[in-house]
Amino acid sequence: MADESELLCDVAVVGAGAAGLYAALSAAEAGARVALVSATPLAQTASYWAQGGIAAALAFDDSPARHLRDTERAGREAVRHSAAKVLCDEAPARVADLERLGVHFDADRRGVLALGLEGGHSLRRVVHAGGSATGRRVVRQLSALAVDEPLVHVIEGALATSARMREERCEGIALEDGRAIRARATIIATGGAAALWSRTTNPPGSLGIGVAIAHAAGAEVADLEFLQFHPTAVIGVPGREGFLVTEAIRGEGATLHNADGERFVEELAPRDEVARSIALLLAQTGATSVGLDMRAIDPARFPNVVSALREAGLDPTRERVPVSPAAHYMMGGVVTDLHGASTVPGLYAVGETACTGLHGANRLASNSLSECLVFGARAALAGLDEPAPLTAATGPTIEPPAVALARPERATQEALWRNAGIVRTREGLQSLLDDPHPLARLIAVCALRREESRGAHQRADFPAMDAELNHRHAVVSADERSRLEHWE
Repeated sequence: MADESELLCDVAVVGAGAAGLYAALSAAEAGARVALVSATPLAQTASYWAQGGIAAALAFDDSPARHLRDTERAGREAVRHSAAKVLCDEAPARVADLERLGVHFDADRRGVLALGLEGGHSLRRVVHAGGSATGRRVVRQLSALAVDEPLVHVIEGALATSARMREERCEGIALEDGRAIRARATIIATGGAAALWSRTTNPPGSLGIGVAIAHAAGAEVADLEFLQFHPTAVIGVPGREGFLVTEAIRGEGATLHNADGERFVEELAPRDEVARSIALLLAQTGATSVGLDMRAIDPARFPNVVSALREAGLDPTRERVPVSPAAHYMMGGVVTDLHGASTVPGLYAVGETACTGLHGANRLASNSLSECLVFGARAALAGLDEPAPLTAATGPTIEPPAVALARPERATQEALWRNAGIVRTREGLQSLLDDPHPLARLIAVCALRREESRGAHQRADFPAMDAELNHRHAVVSADERSRLEHWE
């Protein structure tokens, strides 16, 4: 495809993290022409920084059914069973496929994969590459393959601004520089929105742009109130504020301590429990952090974490690391089916941009990279069944209003942290309805609709979980009207 004002392809993929890269390669393997749009140079996406691994039932005493039980237990009666079953059934094959593509996972001398234990899992089932460098290794290898694949046209440094619509069908994507891509299927894989909060583990570009683009095109969104706060993000260390210390380190025995040196929480409980326990302790004591003690951990197991902390002046082999929760992962996003299809024909979403209901109210650790692979492949193949885009003679292409690409005001980020943080109130959420940022308003709409506390969504005014809301999801239509919808 030549570099012209309009590119024609079979599949347009927006976002070059693990989900976008794997979707692009899956489509190309099926013979499709792919345009892969990346806002940054390849291998600089949020997936690149993912320290967690890939959850899959690979051990002899494990099974997809057991993985499914753990996923549903962590999701607090809000997991869509069918989506979680797809993930747990297909994740082992996706790990095998990554190995075929050249990703080398950590293993012993006999080649047996070294499986890690993380919060919420009932046994070791998380594969890693380079200890806590899994995202880096996976994205780097998939990026190299995408560049070498003749059917994949990589467009780096390009920002998508809106879907291209014709007769209520998406037929591609418009870019900020005036170029456009016409495709039978458009897959949005731009990641989440945790950087909308003032304290976050995410890179600055995780602003929910893909969710905003899809919603502007008419796609429904759901579960935006379920924003996971990672318990162990570094705090008070210049240059490393928000740096995530992977949960795998707690899986190997690292512990959390209060100011008196006492342990106060079960470190491998699901993330929502650990984050709430830390937040409660900080509120009660006025402290700004708790101490993560990883002195008993072999530093060679997690070299990039140890080196990053040492560069910041901390020696985790000699002292406790100051940590507190930070916005990390959005369980909600664009409503999709089990093949990534949104409510707009021709428009798909995968990875953290999407909401299949897989994670429920609290994501099980390391299910996110598994989701990128499983649903990235499904969306790529489903997209090839979409009809070819119509010719220009058939009628004009309509572009919804472009999504603002500028970073949100600091006031918006602080308002989300204050009013849509670990604990919320009606008054605080209502104040967000007047925020200038559209996603801040949508988050508030979802959070106000859910009058209970469940997983990553905690309401001080509704502190209990309401069994009547089990498996009900806050869905917002294009006109910002919300409803609770039951998903099997």
